[in-house]
Amino acid sequence: MTTATSLKPVRERSSTRQSAQRSRRGSGHLRRTLIAWAFCSPFVLLFATFGIWPVFSSLSMSVTDITSRDVQTPFSVNFVGLENYTALFDDPTFVRSALNTLYFVAVGIPLTMVLSLAVAVALNSGIQRAKGFFRVAYFAPVVTSIVAVAVVWRYLYKPDGMINSVLSVVGISGPDWLNDPNWSMPALILMAVWRHFGIPMVIFLAGLQSIPPELHEAAVVDGASRWRAFRSVTLPLLRPTTLVVAILLSISYLQFFEEPFVMTSGGPLDSTTSISYYAYQQFGFGNYGLASAASYVLVTAIALLSLLQFRIFRAKA
Repeated sequence: MTTATSLKPVRERSSTRQSAQRSRRGSGHLRRTLIAWAFCSPFVLLFATFGIWPVFSSLSMSVTDITSRDVQTPFSVNFVGLENYTALFDDPTFVRSALNTLYFVAVGIPLTMVLSLAVAVALNSGIQRAKGFFRVAYFAPVVTSIVAVAVVWRYLYKPDGMINSVLSVVGISGPDWLNDPNWSMPALILMAVWRHFGIPMVIFLAGLQSIPPELHEAAVVDGASRWRAFRSVTLPLLRPTTLVVAILLSISYLQFFEEPFVMTSGGPLDSTTSISYYAYQQFGFGNYGLASAASYVLVTAIALLSLLQFRIFRAKA
């Protein structure tokens, strides 16, 4: 009893010290957390003001009948639910813009990926001299102003421009590219592929350089041709790189806006109007609810296409 009684104060002091240590650790953790949030607060405030708030504002606008007349009287806006979304798909212009965007994506992305991969392979193995120059030259369209690009390509697409002059040499009468509804979209796709393939080329080049050369050497030793080695060794190992390129191009091409805005203003006969350009027009007309709904249709399309690409590439990995 005497021993147990003498040990009791020791246990109490030990418990008191542990409680004090936990309290100090807790206060120290709280202090570090507050300091971290203090350093992060400028970015958090800016992101919340210019990022999160506009997103939620546009989402709320898409389910109301807000127009430019309601900006000064916001309490007169009415909740309409999904009426804006149903009105979009009842609008022939929006349906045409959605089909134009699908056409642009379905043709432009494969062409861009094939061209960028071919150039990356050439830069990685085929071109031995002035590799740096060619890499910079192929990447230059990415950093070139769209206005400068549009001016040059407008001259190229004129009825008496360089493209039709080259076609006339081989006996082909070229169309009026930008004023013909049948050829205006292919013309913009060609320009977009030339303008956007630089970044995928760099990504593919990085992926090619990460593949161990011993794998290709082993395939050659086994009797595989260069095409067989590329198809059986290189392409499977480039699957993660291809996924990244496909998602980046999908996001960029689904937001197809600059080309029709600068080159054709959505014409002729709405043949180059995209969903982004349609939303821009509706904002200009003051139909803020309809424009916001069109924007969220585009966001949904980007999310679904990205999810589909993840599932396809992950299933085959």
